[in-house]
Amino acid sequence: MSISYKRLWKLLIDRDMKKKDLIEASGISTASMAKLGRGDNITTEVLLKICKALDCELEDIMEIDRG
Repeated sequence: MSISYKRLWKLLIDRDMKKKDLIEASGISTASMAKLGRGDNITTEVLLKICKALDCELEDIMEIDRG
């Protein structure tokens, strides 16, 4: 099992935002964005910053990939 951030990427597309826009809006680092892009582990603090910036819930940006 792993975490998938496909929902986050879809949400950014739907809102016509680039990763750079999310970094600026949420205040996360480029290193954290790189980790998200690779599907690496990320802190809940970073996830909460993203949710606050996008005005969404955790389940709107991530899901468990059971594959």
